[in-house]
Amino acid sequence: MYLESWKGSEYSLLEKFGLKQIRLNLPFRLNHVNCFLAEGENGWKIIDTGLHNQETMDRWKKELAGKEVTDIILTHYHPDHFGYAGALQKKTGAHVWMSETDEKNGKLSWEKEAIEGLEQNYRQAGVPEDISKRMKNNTMEFIPRVTPYPTVNHYLQEKETLVLGNNEYEIFSAPGHSDGMVVFYNRENNLLLSADQILPKITPNISYWFHGDPNPLKSYLNSLDRLSELDAEIVVPSHGRPFYGANDRIREIQAHHDDRLNVTLELLNEGGTVYDICQKLFRKTLTVHEMRFAIGETLAHLEYLRFQGECKREMSEKGYIYHR
Repeated sequence: MYLESWKGSEYSLLEKFGLKQIRLNLPFRLNHVNCFLAEGENGWKIIDTGLHNQETMDRWKKELAGKEVTDIILTHYHPDHFGYAGALQKKTGAHVWMSETDEKNGKLSWEKEAIEGLEQNYRQAGVPEDISKRMKNNTMEFIPRVTPYPTVNHYLQEKETLVLGNNEYEIFSAPGHSDGMVVFYNRENNLLLSADQILPKITPNISYWFHGDPNPLKSYLNSLDRLSELDAEIVVPSHGRPFYGANDRIREIQAHHDDRLNVTLELLNEGGTVYDICQKLFRKTLTVHEMRFAIGETLAHLEYLRFQGECKREMSEKGYIYHR
């Protein structure tokens, strides 16, 4: 549940741990991202940066007035977390920390070769030509929102520790939402900075983006199992408000994916392309941006089932056909 029972707001809770939440607006249905500031011995540390756009730039200029920034720590490479890191590094001279895997993904995903290949990948997924072009173009629109790329000075490692605010945190790898995402856990307070791994009201998008981990849903579910061993009491996510009870939420997310996999498997009795199955799984009207995520998530569920031996995939003139 949310932290209504805590005296004061979640902001006062975070201040107790030496953290300040910076809620940045996003121009999507998922309309915000939570970034964080933590004061260190020699200056300030930033956790995630938001998109590289004017609104984000103005907000960070206000928040950082009079502050020296020593470090920018990135949980993963997605634009709403990684996008402004390079430009902010240039302004502040800060060191950037992130996983090596997601540094590579962050510098691959918006390069010309990768983007030009997207249209063919979408066509093989059965997406109509006009929609494929629009989805590719939507990806290209993110280039100015994620560049310039940061220079990564330190690769975050599993079980490494770092001090954020008043406490020491262990780094845990949590692949699935991205191949190299990391989360931060403080044992003393049983507090998890969960990034996009565990969110309070929505399930994180788990997509296959035609590169990297071929079975991201399996990796994500395995990550949830590992984090459940911590049994974190307080969860501070990158979207939504802090809440109590990581394991309660983990069980809800696991049940969601079980249900989604069962529905997907039933749809495969008739078979179809990724696009065919996606239209049946996501019945509301989607923007082009949302369609990219819906296709990626449908593909991740189909590939999970294929690796489990519960469905097959064959190439046809319409693209790949999945069936039981």
